[in-house]
Amino acid sequence: MLPLPLIDTHTHFDVPEFDHDRLVLAKLARQCGVQALVLIGFLAERFDTLVQVQQQINQAAEHPQALLAPGLHPFYIDQHTTEHLLQLEQLLKSQQVVAIGEIGLDTFTKDMKQAKVFARQQKFFSAQLELAHQYNLPVLLHIRRAHAETLNILKKHRFKQGGIAHAFGGGIQEAKAFIQMGFKLGVTGQVTNPNAKRLHQVIETVGADHLVLETDCPDMTPLCCQQSHEHRTRNTPANLPFVLDSLASYLQQEKQALARQIWQNTCDALNLDWSYPHVTAI
Repeated sequence: MLPLPLIDTHTHFDVPEFDHDRLVLAKLARQCGVQALVLIGFLAERFDTLVQVQQQINQAAEHPQALLAPGLHPFYIDQHTTEHLLQLEQLLKSQQVVAIGEIGLDTFTKDMKQAKVFARQQKFFSAQLELAHQYNLPVLLHIRRAHAETLNILKKHRFKQGGIAHAFGGGIQEAKAFIQMGFKLGVTGQVTNPNAKRLHQVIETVGADHLVLETDCPDMTPLCCQQSHEHRTRNTPANLPFVLDSLASYLQQEKQALARQIWQNTCDALNLDWSYPHVTAI
């Protein structure tokens, strides 16, 4: 039986952790059904590497198609400058880009909660939303302990391009609010954790129509792929089918029908005019 076609909507497959075996892992991911993966940006100094890795993957044999989503991540707010926004815009002009990401707001740590730091995050988030509006691109949202503030800024900008709320960690009402604004919710390997009850409640409430899959590799490794309780096991795009398996279980849906729905959701979120690949029944 052929593997089910999937799209990994959020990877950091460009980071040095993959430099020694990236193409081997890309081929393995393709064999596991991953037809495409999105390379996420987070620092301007890595934009060139992001493009180089995309070219490296797309020129290799038996690979998933690599797509670009450059952005300035809120967690690295102290490293971003106005010049980096100009570099981002230049990349939007010079490369075929599917989204801007990952961008958003983060108050996970004490430092990130500081008023001056958070105001700076909001400034860069707003600037990137303006770029997304200008270039008619969806955005990939990074949100940690700042869902209400993120929604407020999106509403303030009357943002209509939608996108994906990456690794969604909010509650049911917040999920509905993002969906109302045209966003899909990104589901990672966290769904495989039986203790992720809040996520499971969100999934069961909103249903398959509003979900997409992501690995967030090298992080968010599915529980079934962890090789140690003490050390993180590197996540890879080849693990995406485990996310689908767990999602199908919680939704009590047949996997092939779910994979087809998730494919369409992803295409809708990223403005991709891709037909679902033909597969034999599983």
